[in-house]
Amino acid sequence: MAYRLGIDTGGTYTDAVLIDENHQVQASCKSLTTRQDLSIGIAKAMSGLPAPMLDDIELVSLSTTLTTNSVVEQRGADVCVLLAGYSDLQLEKSKLLALVPKGAVVTLAGGHDANGEEKQPLDEARARLHILKYQGSVASFAISSMFATRNPAHELKLQALVAEICDKPVACAHDLASSLGAPQRALTAVLNARMIPYIGQLVASVEAILKQRNITAPLMIVKGDGSLINTKTALKQPVATVLSGPAASVIGACALSGLKNAIVVDMGGTTTDIAIVSNGRPTLSAQGAQVGDWQPMVEAIKVFCVGLGGDSEVQIKGAQGLSIGPRRVVPISLLAEQYPWVITRLEQQLAAYPTPRHNKFVLPLESNEQVLAQLSASQLAVWEKLQLGPIELEQIGESNRNEARTLAKLQRLGLAIYSGFTPTDAAHVLGKSTHLNTQAAVLAAKIWSNQMRCLYGVGRWQSDDALGPSQQVFDLVIEKINQCIIEASLNQLGKLSMARTQQLTKLLSSLIVAEPSTADDREHNTQNSALFNIGFAAKYPIVAVGAPALSYYPAVSEKLGVKVHLPKHGEVASAVGAVMGSVVQRASVTISQPSVAIYKLYHGGQPLQYNNLLKAKEKAEEIVSQEARARAVAAGAINIEIAVTEVSNHVKHPIDGELFIDCEVIATATGRPCYQH
Repeated sequence: MAYRLGIDTGGTYTDAVLIDENHQVQASCKSLTTRQDLSIGIAKAMSGLPAPMLDDIELVSLSTTLTTNSVVEQRGADVCVLLAGYSDLQLEKSKLLALVPKGAVVTLAGGHDANGEEKQPLDEARARLHILKYQGSVASFAISSMFATRNPAHELKLQALVAEICDKPVACAHDLASSLGAPQRALTAVLNARMIPYIGQLVASVEAILKQRNITAPLMIVKGDGSLINTKTALKQPVATVLSGPAASVIGACALSGLKNAIVVDMGGTTTDIAIVSNGRPTLSAQGAQVGDWQPMVEAIKVFCVGLGGDSEVQIKGAQGLSIGPRRVVPISLLAEQYPWVITRLEQQLAAYPTPRHNKFVLPLESNEQVLAQLSASQLAVWEKLQLGPIELEQIGESNRNEARTLAKLQRLGLAIYSGFTPTDAAHVLGKSTHLNTQAAVLAAKIWSNQMRCLYGVGRWQSDDALGPSQQVFDLVIEKINQCIIEASLNQLGKLSMARTQQLTKLLSSLIVAEPSTADDREHNTQNSALFNIGFAAKYPIVAVGAPALSYYPAVSEKLGVKVHLPKHGEVASAVGAVMGSVVQRASVTISQPSVAIYKLYHGGQPLQYNNLLKAKEKAEEIVSQEARARAVAAGAINIEIAVTEVSNHVKHPIDGELFIDCEVIATATGRPCYQH
């Protein structure tokens, strides 16, 4: 029997599963993700699978949350952005300056108009000057030009200019998004460019392991829409893998639960991802994927992704009091499981007066060569010291302030990560999880509660109480999960603005999950229950997957009054979903009528002009069908089928009647991955 190998690389764990020809899980294994060298964690996960089965692999497919997490946590490689024809207002709307230093965002004269005509010549001299300036300090370039979807000539010129000067990767906006909306298209190009090193590292790691094990099966990656692409395509468009892990988990959760209608919730170490499945199909997002605070123009399963996971940092956030996430830290229970000597230091911290540095140890996170090249000799020395094991922030803060400041900088640069008290630790204290070091979790809870009381005036727990603060953190996680599920369901309707949705979420959450605590409250609640009754998702049970799901979702079920399914193998749902998809590629062109009986077809260069709409549509169908098929073949598909659809815009004219404005002709090519036989 041939098997398909699914691998999911998450922020905390790497999972590997073997699926047989009947789509049944035959074996699975979890291992810690090793961010500095992903191949170590992947190799450990694969080594936990039966060796004889690995001799007969017909397909290997990956899903990953690394790109999703990099967007949520605002991490990524350094890039230089070249924007042709952009105004200051459009630059502000793009929010690029929150991701890229101002000096590395270069606005240039150039761009086209809505009809694909050159608005002004491209300032190639200024572009050349900045490419030369940044070629040695950035990992890649992102390029976007005004109305490049109508005529990409200036983006192509800038791409050629980068290639002439250096060999850095380039992300062109017109290759990634076909819709109008320059600021969002520029953001998409920037996110794509920032992700290139992440996907490159992942692919290289997996390919090295497969080579060691003599596995020659095709290697695919899950896109955000749940379909598959080969690694060559993924390396060119890594932004397509945003929500790869969440998409795979949705597909895996549906396969494991057998449900056609469900609210799928995947809780990992860094994020919680929520998707609605109706009639066996998750909804695709027409406006682009919402990932944290960002919305790149990427067709993806409509997933509500928030920075809430088992490893989310529990912290103080202004007047709001306790807050969880979005920053990920290493749970103390996990740290002590790997480094038992940490327990002694925790005991010493607990005996001392609390400081903000308690519970904080610094560990290396990942090795980014571009960032490391910018460090000074003294900073590199601290980086090398960090490779020997975790460094206690309290101890180094007292003995060497300069090293402490350097460690803080390494953390800000994404090279290092702190440890801290997390929901995972709270679950261990409460006995809801037992797979890590419970003794360390108890110590961390006591240290954290002392910090909250003595430093921030929060909480009234006793100094030796671990259960009280852990229960409060656990309850806060449940509350936030409930709000996220309600907000995701409101977002699914698409009838409210984001701000209005968040306001309504708070109101509905207070009504749906209200729990009277006193006799007077219960009496008041009984009186009000005759006036109205609010229920939630009566026909849509929750399917909860991911490693922390078992700890939290029974309580979520009780609070929301919704049935929760915790399917077998749910902890590796993303790895299961990684091998369940097909290859799907799309191509589209737009036809507009800028003047009466003049039809322009925009595709890949100077617009084509027709006097007959039917002829323009025939040409459009020919172009998109050929392009979609070519993309599917390049992405690794065989047995390809093409479906062409059209979305038209008309207005009613008082004299001319129904008047054609424009239309988009879309070809969808679907095929199965080319298995090895």
